[in-house]
Amino acid sequence: MTDNIANPIKRALISVSDKKGLEALGRFLADNNVEILSTGGSAAALTAAGVPVKEVGAHTGFPEIMDGRVKTLHPLIHGGILGRRADPSHRAAMQAHGIAPIDLVVINLYPFEATVAGGGDFETCIENIDIGGPALIRAAAKNHESVTIVTDPADYESVMAAMRDNDGATTAMLRKQLAAVAYARTAAYDSAIAAWFAGQNGEIFPERYSFSGTRAQIMRYGENPHQSAAFYKTADTRPGVATAEQVQGKELSYNNLNDTDAAFELVAEFDKPAVAIIKHANPCGVALGDTLEAAYAKALRCDPVSAFGGIIAVNRTLDAAAAEAMAALFLEVIIAPDIDADARAVLAKKKNLRVLVTGALPDPGAAGMTIKALAGGFLLQGRDAARVTAADLSCVTERAPTDQELSDLLFAFAVCKHVKSNAIVYAKQGATVGIGAGQMSRVDSCRIAAQKSADAAEAAGEKEPLAKGSVVASDAFFPFADGLLTAAAAGATAVIQPGGSIRDDEVIAAANEKNLAMMTTGIRHFRH
Repeated sequence: MTDNIANPIKRALISVSDKKGLEALGRFLADNNVEILSTGGSAAALTAAGVPVKEVGAHTGFPEIMDGRVKTLHPLIHGGILGRRADPSHRAAMQAHGIAPIDLVVINLYPFEATVAGGGDFETCIENIDIGGPALIRAAAKNHESVTIVTDPADYESVMAAMRDNDGATTAMLRKQLAAVAYARTAAYDSAIAAWFAGQNGEIFPERYSFSGTRAQIMRYGENPHQSAAFYKTADTRPGVATAEQVQGKELSYNNLNDTDAAFELVAEFDKPAVAIIKHANPCGVALGDTLEAAYAKALRCDPVSAFGGIIAVNRTLDAAAAEAMAALFLEVIIAPDIDADARAVLAKKKNLRVLVTGALPDPGAAGMTIKALAGGFLLQGRDAARVTAADLSCVTERAPTDQELSDLLFAFAVCKHVKSNAIVYAKQGATVGIGAGQMSRVDSCRIAAQKSADAAEAAGEKEPLAKGSVVASDAFFPFADGLLTAAAAGATAVIQPGGSIRDDEVIAAANEKNLAMMTTGIRHFRH
C-alpha cells in the first residue's frame, strides 16, 4: 500500500439485514455527495428516510431474480469492488466495460445464527444462508487497498469520523482493520452454517470442525501475570458466566471466569437449595439445605480455610439472610440465577465483590461439547452429562446402605463429578466433609480428604473428624483395597464408586470385612 489515504469515497454499496444506524449513515453519505447503491429492504429504508438511493438493478441493468437470491452477483458490482485503482490494466478493463468503482461496501448478513437459535425449520434456515453478502464482503476486504468494508453497525462512526478528517476518504490502517473484522465475520458465519449442517446430517465429529467466538473482554492477564488472555463468547446460550449480567464488582479475571463456571455447573446438579464454594476450580465445600443460608453454613464448615477468597455459586434466588452470611467472608465472586433486592443491598456494601446474575441454571444433563487445546490441535468431546440415580446403582456388599447413606452417596458422587481427578469426596447429611482432589494416587486423595475433615473439625471445635460416620465417593474405581481401607479408617461407613477394576473382588471383600455398604455406578467421572 503506497498511500495512507485512499481517494475520497464517491460510491457506496449498502445491503444490510440489521438496519441499526442505517439512516444516520445514509444521511451522512448523501450529505458528502456519495452515490448510494442499495438493494431490497435497505433501499426501501433509506428511501423512506429521504436518502437518495440507486437500486442495484438500475445500476447493473439486470433485475433481482429468484426471490432475491440473485441481485449483486454481477460484474458491474464485483468489478467495481475488486478493480485495483493503481493497476493500469484494471483501470482499462473497468473503462472498457463501463464498470464504475465502488469505494465503500456496507454489508451485514442474513440472520442465520439467530434463525437457528430461534428454532427455525430446515427450509427457513436454508433461506437465511446469505450468498451474495459473504461474496461482497470478501471481495471488498481483499481489495482493502482502495475499498472500505463495514460489516458491523458499531463501526459506522469510525468510518464517518475518518471521512470527516480526511476530506471524504478513509485511512489505510482503518481499511486494514475493517478487512480483518470482515474476514472474521464471514469465517464465523461459515462455521455456524457448517456446524448446523453437520447436526442436520447427524455428524457429531465431522471431518473438518471449526468454531468461533466474539471477544467479550481483554483480560489484564491470564492464569498468571506473564500470560496474555481474552474472554470470547460463542453462540451457545447455556446459562453461566458467558450469559450472566455482572451487577457489581471489579472486572472479572481469567481465573475468576474459570472458577465461576466450575461453581455454577456444580450447583446446577441439585434440586434442593445448594451452595458450592470453589477454589482453583475445585470445590472446597458443597452442601444442600432447607435454605441457602443453612446450605452455606454447612458448605463453609467443610474447609473454612480454603474458602477464603473463593467463589460461591447458588442454585436459587439469593436472599438477604444468605447474602449476609456470605458477606462476612472475603470472596471473589458470587453467581446466582437471581438475587433479590434485599440481598443486592447487602452485597452492594462489598464494592469489589463481583456479583453475577444468570437468569437460569444450566441443564446438567444436556448434551454439549468441550474443547481442550493441545500442541498442534485440540480434543473435542461431549460434556459429561451423566447423572446417576438410585436406579442406576448396584449393591455389591453384604450390607446395603441405609436411606440416609444412599442419599449422601448420590450427593457425594454428584460432587465428585466436579472434582479434579483423582477425586475423593466424604459427605454427611447432605454436605461435603472432606475433599481430596487432583492427586496422582487415589489413596493420597483419600488421605488428604480425611486430613481436611480432621482440620475442619478442629476449626469447628469438634473432637472427632467430620468424616466419622460419613460416606465416601470415588470418581473412578479403587485399583486396590488400600484407598477404601483409608476411607474406612477415616470413619466412612458406605462407599460409591464405578467398579470395574480387576481387583473388584479384593475391594469388595475389604468392604465386607469393615462392614461397609458399597454401591457401584458403572459410570466414571474423570475430570482433568
